[in-house]
Amino acid sequence: MPSSRVPPVLGLWRRGLGQGSDRCRSLFLVAVLLHALGSVWSQSEQQTPCPTSCECSDLARTVKCVNKNLQEVPKKLPSYVKNLFITYNHINSLQEESFKEVLTNLTNLGLSNNHLQELGQNTFRNLPGLKHLDLSSNKLANISDLSFQVGGDLSSPLLELNLSSSLYNESMVFFVAGALQNGSLQNLRELDLSGNNLMYLPTGMFSSLPSLEHLNLSNNSLVSLRAGLFSNLERLETLDLRHNALKNLRNATLLDFSSQPGLSVLLSDNSWVCDCEIEPFLSWLKDTKMVKNSSSLFCSYPEKMRNVSLPSVKISELECFTFPSDSSLQTSYVFLGLVLALIGVIFLLVLYLNRKGIKKWIYNIRDACRDHMEGYHYRYEINADPRLTNLSTNSDV
Repeated sequence: MPSSRVPPVLGLWRRGLGQGSDRCRSLFLVAVLLHALGSVWSQSEQQTPCPTSCECSDLARTVKCVNKNLQEVPKKLPSYVKNLFITYNHINSLQEESFKEVLTNLTNLGLSNNHLQELGQNTFRNLPGLKHLDLSSNKLANISDLSFQVGGDLSSPLLELNLSSSLYNESMVFFVAGALQNGSLQNLRELDLSGNNLMYLPTGMFSSLPSLEHLNLSNNSLVSLRAGLFSNLERLETLDLRHNALKNLRNATLLDFSSQPGLSVLLSDNSWVCDCEIEPFLSWLKDTKMVKNSSSLFCSYPEKMRNVSLPSVKISELECFTFPSDSSLQTSYVFLGLVLALIGVIFLLVLYLNRKGIKKWIYNIRDACRDHMEGYHYRYEINADPRLTNLSTNSDV
């Protein structure tokens, strides 16, 4: 290809020579050299071989390694790759050396459904342009605090992180919290933690994500939300809390929501308990426009309020469940103590009245044990001394 385009340029250069312009000759010569070098570089880039276990598309700048039973990331990936999908394989661990080549053009990386269990530190160091990372549908049991450190700088360019159904169990949320709190994900805009059976979210888990706009916590087992959990998310636009086990939202959480006027909250399919403690939440729900489809929120308890829409619940209909007072509990403890003391006194009295029989019983046990041990000692002496053994044999005869 370079040889077909160089002659016209050379022709122009010769015309420049004919005109006697030294400046034109220099400019044309530089143009010829740059054109030749660019053509050679383009050809070398396009001729980068595709790994045998993958499918490559030069035009789409995409490499797919899907369902190839891979146990590690393929080596010598094309440098032009922008979208890399390594899915449905058996890659158990990703470490710093997993991506050896520096792939400056890579922006979209899919690693879902790989039976992935471990993410080491600086795993994506050689992917300085990575913006979208999909780790969904794995079994992560160990996540380093520096796992999502992309490139060499402290601030990662990562914009979207998908951890949907990716954790081995709900306790792994503490590893995720450590990775989110190290300050490297300042640019993250979208985070998906759905489908991980999470029952608890650590305090300050999202405090180091100032650019976060979309947070998906749906399809978990969250019962309540800690105060201040979302207080630092000033740019948050969507919070998905559907399909959890939320029973009520406390005043502190409602204040966090109210401080973000552009926020949209999804709360359907939760286990709302419609008693007197839910009154602040009901009042906030009727006044706010943050909750989309609030008519789809229904009471789950008590039985008489089941399937009643929350916006239609009247405050006068709410009941408070009564529990035993402290005085009644104290009375119960005192009565239990008296009963145990009485049993102890009766037991000591029985021992005192039968002290002679108990003493005789103990003596009989002692004598029986002593006779038994003397018999063992006599047999040991006979077996240990050969002369006594022969004497015992002759006496038997």
